[in-house]
Formats: sequence, C-alpha cells, structure tokens
Amino acid sequence: MTTTCKHTLGSCGIVALIFLSAALVSAQLSTDFYDETCPDALDIIEDAVRAAVSKESRMGASLLRLHFHDCFVNGCDGSVLLDGATGEKNAVPNKSSLRGFEVVDDIKTQLEESCAKVVSCADILAVAARDSVVALGGPTWDVELGRRDGSTSSQDAANTDLPAPTSDLGALIKAFSDKGLTAKDMVTLSGAHTIGQARCVNFRGRLYSENATLDSTLATSLKTKCPSTGSDDTTSPLDPSTSYVFDNFYYKNLLRNKGLLHSDQQLFNGGSADAQTTGYASGMGAGFFDDFRVAMVKMGGIGVVTGTSGQVRVNCRKAN
Repeated sequence: MTTTCKHTLGSCGIVALIFLSAALVSAQLSTDFYDETCPDALDIIEDAVRAAVSKESRMGASLLRLHFHDCFVNGCDGSVLLDGATGEKNAVPNKSSLRGFEVVDDIKTQLEESCAKVVSCADILAVAARDSVVALGGPTWDVELGRRDGSTSSQDAANTDLPAPTSDLGALIKAFSDKGLTAKDMVTLSGAHTIGQARCVNFRGRLYSENATLDSTLATSLKTKCPSTGSDDTTSPLDPSTSYVFDNFYYKNLLRNKGLLHSDQQLFNGGSADAQTTGYASGMGAGFFDDFRVAMVKMGGIGVVTGTSGQVRVNCRKAN
C-alpha cells in the first residue's frame, strides 16, 4: 500500500522536513565539540553520574528519563530543567515524577568552575543519559554534542507530546513518528523501561481491568502496593526481574505478560511490534543493545538548537 501526499506541506511533507532537519542538526553536532573548550567536561559528567548511581541505583533511570522527556518536548534543549509554574516540570507526565534535578545542578556547578558558560544543560542531559545506561550495565555510544539551551518551557507541550502510559500501539507509533522516529525506534527506546519505576496511578487501570494480558502472580503482588484507590505515588519496578540492570529482560517480561504499563504490553499484544520484541527478548540482547545505541543518537538530535542560537545557561533551572 502506498501513500500519496497531495499538498507540499501535508503529513508526508512535514515528516520529510523533520527527517531533513534532524539530518542537518546531526551534521552540526560533533562528538569532539568540547575537546578544546572544556576538555574535562565528559569526565566531570561521568564521575558525577557514577557517584549518583552508586548512591542510589534508581537515579540512572531518572537521568535517562530526563533526557527523553526533554527531547520529546520542543526538542533536546534542556527546557525540562527550567523552573516555573507553567513549565514542563508541572505537566501531568512529569509532576511528582521526574527526578535527578539536583544531580544535574551538581554537574553544572562543577562544569561552570572548570569552564564557565561553555557546556549546555541540554548536553549534560545527553551525556548523563549515556553514562547512566553504562553505569547500570548497558551499552555505550558516542554522544554528539553542541546543543544550545532553550529559554522557555511549555507545560502544554509536555502534556500533548509525551506518550501516555495508557497509549495503544498506534498512538505510540504516532507519538514517535511526530518526532521523526520510526516504529522500530519506538520499540527500541521503550527498552529503557528495563530500569526505573512507575507510579501506581499510571498502571492501576491495567492492574484492575486487563487480567487477560497481565500475569496473575505479578498482579497479585502489585495489588498489595497499589490498591484500587489511593497510594497513587507508590512505585513498582518497570522490570521486576532485574530492576537495576540495563538488559533485555524488559522484553522477556513482555513475552510473559509482565509489562507493568498498558503501553509496555502493547509491544507484545498480537500487533506489529511483536516480532521485534520477540527478537530483542532472545539471547543476551545484543541486537537490542546495537539498536539502542543508534536510536539514542537519533533521539538526541530532535529539534536541536546549535551555533549562535539559544544560549548556554549558567543555571540549568533558569534562563540567563
């Protein structure tokens, strides 16, 4: 089946522009961006991330999630870090949920002491995400750098653009497609749920109404911490098998109907994502790791501001 775009700026044209923009931005970023201007930048970030994850394993997932939630709302511009009543921090998917801001503050303070006004907050998030994955046993990749920071943050955009935990497969594919990412990228990046926690309020609906696709033993265990009412902020691991190890058990769990969120189990529910999920679940997950590296670089190029546009914020919580 083929699709014909009747208007220059129709749906196909918009998607094409997104991909072209991402390609141009990628060309402007480079892995050696700070080699001359702040040679210790990557070491400073890595050391801080390793210390934070060593102190609290969950922090690795929190820092990875910050990068994802940043990039999906007006691009990877560090706007998720900005304080303000109408900012992204107070959006429904983020409020009382996003964590790791103090770690980013600490990293920024150290970077400002080493090389003032050089390393952007957006780049801190991109590198910290990679270092968090590595600290928990996952793959490494070369992070492209040179992002500039935005000066505004939109609560409305976050409410609209971030995929909901209640999303069906079609909605997930569209949410990622809107950012220039493929259905394959969506399944791959969802593997980040091999680490981290989810709040009761985000999986209660699945827990009490999706018995046919939720492992009964897991459901019984979850109900002790997530009653039908109350305890909204009580958390449970997205991957109950290896909660603090970045591996492919997230996909193995889906094959056993152990996806915590409705959106998780959509990746293995008789739909178009089943084959990819099954492939990632096999063996030690080498295929997943390889694809995750590529998808993270691709996601890190969404809506990036470079050159003289934007700014390098001195304090990641407020515009200069």
